[in-house]
Amino acid sequence: MKAFLPFVLMASLLAACGEHPSEVPPVRAAAPMVGAVPYADLAFNPEREAPATVLGKNETRLAAEASARILAIAVDSGDSVKAGQVLVRLDARDAELALARAEAGLAQSDARLAQAEAQAARARSLKEKNFISAEAVTLRETELAAARADVQSARANRDSARRAVEKCIVTAPFNGIVRSRSAQVGELAAPGTPLLTLADTSDLHVVAQVQARDADGLAAAGKVEFDAAGRVLALQPLRISGAINREARTVEARYRFAGTAPAPGTEGRLTWRDPRPHLAADYILRRNGRYGVFVLDGDTARFRELPQVQEGRPAAADFPPGLQIVTRGRHALQDGMKVILAQPAGGK
Repeated sequence: MKAFLPFVLMASLLAACGEHPSEVPPVRAAAPMVGAVPYADLAFNPEREAPATVLGKNETRLAAEASARILAIAVDSGDSVKAGQVLVRLDARDAELALARAEAGLAQSDARLAQAEAQAARARSLKEKNFISAEAVTLRETELAAARADVQSARANRDSARRAVEKCIVTAPFNGIVRSRSAQVGELAAPGTPLLTLADTSDLHVVAQVQARDADGLAAAGKVEFDAAGRVLALQPLRISGAINREARTVEARYRFAGTAPAPGTEGRLTWRDPRPHLAADYILRRNGRYGVFVLDGDTARFRELPQVQEGRPAAADFPPGLQIVTRGRHALQDGMKVILAQPAGGK
């Protein structure tokens, strides 16, 4: 208690003189010091890639169209074929017999038509001389019309039988490579029986599944390449699908080779450089459930949100080149906080 007596006495004297003790000023936190760098010095264009495969525009499973025994298969897996080349021969004897019957039926119909035309012409001539009645002429005209219809039906039967013979020879619909052989010589093929799988080599495409978030950058990329085990080939754009795969969140991208294409089925990577400027993931922070960066607005730190950001990945940012991005001291900042810019600016 004795230690406090001087203080009490002093306070009493001040009170007697009409003065009051001064209040202790509140402690104000010092503004944090930060470092900042212009966006132009931080921005970069990241390289992107996606798994890709060389595929033909068509990959067709050739199947039998007739019920017949397989006589010969002229190719095997891995063989290259030309459009129109004979690949498989089926036993066509039954089809050829049916064609012979159809051709005989057409000949008979042609003969009956010729007879009907002659009888109709004679009837018209006799009618002009009033030797027969109009009803008799009408009868001959009707017989002529029926004969013409018979000829059309017989011709259709002949064409159908001829087509059945043609179905016994399976040819390549395009230039390609035999991917697989499903049938064997001596087997009985029925309509729809798989014979061969043929991959088109006349128009090869690179098909890639690209993450949906990278689709815009790919579409705007100036150069896209296909890298297959170190062999890099230039590509020309075809299309990027607007439909997103719901499970994988990817879109399909198709490209055509600018020069010689590798074999169908070649696996590789689609590579490109995103033309949109990006910020490295190190500078991106999370505040109130949003991702963004801190920028300087005079002596105030402002949080600028970045859309479609994934944690740990660079993010596209449409900022002015001169915008000051806080690189040092950013982790302790909150939006609207006053800061002191360290000199010289720079560094993390």
